Amino acid sequence: MDAQEVTAWEGLPVCVAGLGVSGRAAARVLAARGARVTAVDARDDDAWRGHAAELEALGVTVRLGDGDTLPPGTGLVVTSPGWRPDAPLLVTAAAAGIEVVGEVELAWRLRPAGAAPWLAITGTDGKTTVVRMLAGMLTAAGHDALAVGNVGTPIVEAVLEKHDVLAVELSSYQLHWSSSVVPRAAAVLNVAPDHLDWHGSMDAYVAAKAKIFAPGTLAVYNVCDLTSRTLAERCERRAGFTLDVPAPGQLGVVEELLVDRAFTADPTREAAELASLGDVRPFAPHNVANALAAAALARSFGVPPEAVRAGLRSFVPDPHRIQHVADVAGVAYINDSKATQPHAAAASLAAYDPIVWIAGGLLKGLDVDDLVKTCAGRLRGVVLLGRDRERIAAALARHAPDVPVVDVPDTDTGAMDRVVMQASSLARPGDTVLLAPVGASFDMFADYPARGDAFIAAVRRLAESR
Repeated sequence: MDAQEVTAWEGLPVCVAGLGVSGRAAARVLAARGARVTAVDARDDDAWRGHAAELEALGVTVRLGDGDTLPPGTGLVVTSPGWRPDAPLLVTAAAAGIEVVGEVELAWRLRPAGAAPWLAITGTDGKTTVVRMLAGMLTAAGHDALAVGNVGTPIVEAVLEKHDVLAVELSSYQLHWSSSVVPRAAAVLNVAPDHLDWHGSMDAYVAAKAKIFAPGTLAVYNVCDLTSRTLAERCERRAGFTLDVPAPGQLGVVEELLVDRAFTADPTREAAELASLGDVRPFAPHNVANALAAAALARSFGVPPEAVRAGLRSFVPDPHRIQHVADVAGVAYINDSKATQPHAAAASLAAYDPIVWIAGGLLKGLDVDDLVKTCAGRLRGVVLLGRDRERIAAALARHAPDVPVVDVPDTDTGAMDRVVMQASSLARPGDTVLLAPVGASFDMFADYPARGDAFIAAVRRLAESR
């Protein structure tokens, strides 16, 4: 840390709003640079008091039980991504002309000279998968690479470490609170309605995503996603990815191969073979698109084709995302509990045929009509659970009236066993029973992993009983 770097933060009164992982990291880093940090959070329990004690030992003032009041004299607010723009403390700061930034923007400003460049990813779905695929490709090429953002090490700490390159996952929340971040290359994977309660409108959600394509950034876009493509059109440098045969300037699929016609010496006449479809795990169309997006970012950084293939082969899929649980009586059982909104569920439903679909939960105000209409021809049957199951049932009645639907109103701990049993009674050998709930899990479960775990356990009990 040089003297100039210290001086920029020395004595600056900063309010860190939220004591989650990113908030605590921001408070630690700022305190180490001599800022006068006050951390606030409405939560006040044993865990948070423990976090408070650790920060107070570093000279941070911590105020628990009150997340609404802006500390007097604050010169900068660093907000956690979960805090909505209409939170009282943030509204007060904005009205007073006090700048509000997120941990990502703070990290960008804290980068030392010669800091690792960023290869950044955003999108409604697939971010974590792509950032981890990308990190694997970079590592296979011999780079000291780290996946950060919504995964792994807090980015505000990672930028101060020695790395060759950072693979950065960025949510719409994080981008909303960013203003000067300029990745070397960035991808917008897809854009579909989500988090509209936080952003206030679809236009605001898209505007947040658009920030990742900063001036000077190479824009990696999804040829088949209108919003991604439109955002990239205003960028001087861009590369597309598609599940079709790629045009010059794109990565795509030729027969069973993933190929690059964007980062070769002569994209017009030359294509580089990167991997085969068999190297993509789990195999599904949307995951092939994820692999191509990761490959485009890796290739933009000079990663050779053989490292792209090696990175894909080393990739270990996250649990609860198109996870094959078991085959029982000739029926495949797939856990995609992470499919918590229509866009994610559509990707899963497009990967299998025929399907017994397990759906339901909290729809967060999102419409499911288009989803049901699109997937109706693939459905053998549907089993519904969760609070908003009647809305899905209504869409099925409109668009798939001949598909059998079983309603499971139970919310006790044994409900998933009954759901799986009903699904098994509808399925035939060769079918897929797919948990792609299209809703959040909090009406019945602690989170989507808990819902997925309940499904896995129920399928295993079903297998043991056969």
